[in-house]
Amino acid sequence: MVDDKRTVWDGVKNNLALKNLSGIKKGDQILIYHTGDEKAAVGVARALSEPYPDPAKKDPKLKVVEIEPDRALPRPVTLAEMKANPKLGNFDLVRLPRLSVMPVSEEQWKIVEKMARL
Repeated sequence: MVDDKRTVWDGVKNNLALKNLSGIKKGDQILIYHTGDEKAAVGVARALSEPYPDPAKKDPKLKVVEIEPDRALPRPVTLAEMKANPKLGNFDLVRLPRLSVMPVSEEQWKIVEKMARL
C-alpha cells in the first residue's frame, strides 16, 4: 500500500466484517494490522471514499473502500502485547483476531498508539 500511495480495500467476505466495512466514512482513520507471522498493528491509513459495491464482483453486498497510507506506527504493536494489556480485553482484535474489519474505540486507539511509542 505504501508503494502504491492509494489502494482499494477489497476481498472482505465475512458478514460481520462487511457490516463493519460498511460503517467506514470518508476521512476515517484505519489501524493497519498485519496478519501472518507478524501479527502486529503497524500503521495508520485514511479512508478516501465511502464504501461502494466491489466493481469486480457481481454480488452487491460485497463492498470496497479506497484507502491511503497515513503513517507508520513508531514501532509495531504485536497481538501478544495487546492481549497482555487488560485495558484491551474488550478489543475485537484481541477477542476475534481473525476478523478482518472491526471498529476501534477512541480509548483503544489511544492505548495502541501509546504502546507503539514505548
